[in-house]
Amino acid sequence: MNAGARVSGITIYEFDALMAARSDFAGAEGLHPIPDNVYRWLEDQCLRVAEQGEASWLRLAQRRGRRVVQVTSFVGVIRAPDGFQIEVLPKVGKAIGGGVAEARQLLIEMLCCLQGFRHVQTDGARISAARMPLLEVFIAEFLRTVDHIVKRGLRGDYSSRQDNLFTLRGKLLMAPHVRQNLYRADRFFTEHDKFSIDRPENRLLHAALRRALMLSASRLNQQLARELAFVFADVPVSAQPRGDFQRARLDRGMGYYADALAWARLILDEESPLTGTGGHRAPSLLFPMEAVFEAFVAKHLAKQLARPMILKTQARSHHLVRHCEQNWFRLKPDLLIRDADRDTLVLDSKWKLLDGLKANGTDKYGLAQSDFYQLQAYGQSYLDGRGDVVLIYPKTTTFDRPLPVFEFPKVERLRLWVLPFCLKSRQLSVPDCAPFADAFRDISDAAGADLALSNLG
Repeated sequence: MNAGARVSGITIYEFDALMAARSDFAGAEGLHPIPDNVYRWLEDQCLRVAEQGEASWLRLAQRRGRRVVQVTSFVGVIRAPDGFQIEVLPKVGKAIGGGVAEARQLLIEMLCCLQGFRHVQTDGARISAARMPLLEVFIAEFLRTVDHIVKRGLRGDYSSRQDNLFTLRGKLLMAPHVRQNLYRADRFFTEHDKFSIDRPENRLLHAALRRALMLSASRLNQQLARELAFVFADVPVSAQPRGDFQRARLDRGMGYYADALAWARLILDEESPLTGTGGHRAPSLLFPMEAVFEAFVAKHLAKQLARPMILKTQARSHHLVRHCEQNWFRLKPDLLIRDADRDTLVLDSKWKLLDGLKANGTDKYGLAQSDFYQLQAYGQSYLDGRGDVVLIYPKTTTFDRPLPVFEFPKVERLRLWVLPFCLKSRQLSVPDCAPFADAFRDISDAAGADLALSNLG
């Protein structure tokens, strides 16, 4: 790795399994050996997650009679207490080809659409992803934003101080002055304003720099973190990040602090997708791929719509039932396309790999019956049982074209479509025969997007 020191860890894909290295079990595809102590820690995390009812990012499983730990549909970085890193990339990376570097770049492209990660500078992060693990890419992005602040200058502020000074400055506080200086004619107990860079925003950045220095294994990142931390030498490290985040405010002219503070929230475990810490200080930047894919589709589908169509995310205007004059079970489709004040198309994204060749009553392409129930309920409520509902899945070599339309026998006017969304061109494949085809337009720069993702820096 030419970006710095080599990180101790491995790179895997969603739903791969991990086993203890001491096991005599021969390796298989999707099964990876890890150090014994890391495996034991992961087992403990599985039990903790199960007991606390948290999102299941890990689960215990068996492979050929051996106990293993399997990652689920969360991607990002799992960091064990001893610093061992497990980088989890989207499973679609294997399906679309291109290897680890392209899968990592694709994930960064998708994360940029996720709320709270829109401050990532895509081009620089994509280039870094070709040669750095994800955690180092995140740290490098944070350091870039802090470096930008340092070049523009740290913002200070006036704060009221009380102190016993040798010179009269500000307002003399008579009661404490008499109490403390009855025999000290050379002192003045005053209240005065002092200009200082010791403010919550700078304390948070200093704390995040110290944490980044501890987490990073890249020589380049460590060097830059030390240089930046030196600039903050006169700023105390935040002792209570949660309180400092509440007190932080971006005054006029402080907009250039916003990105760095957003990164600091992640690095300091505040308002972030960090899980798996348990009783150890072992942050793991993990992101649910369902949410990442949904945000990615929403951002780019809006650009594909023809005017005057508009895209609404997370619609919530209908409920499944009414009981005792109360609405129960809110219906929340991922995406809703509207024409003026009328709902015209309901869409739901699913992060699952389909197989277009498994067109039989047993495999059913890999589709889930529960998703069809869900879309039927959406269609009945939002479209009054007339029109089209759409399930969106990532496009792969085994699912590269829309499936034939599905019909509901008891709801004759409602149709369901299963369409692929290309992660490279960022477009939804819409068949010409679909009644809603005119609502979408072809994006002319698709070839440029392919080229950008293919560039490995």
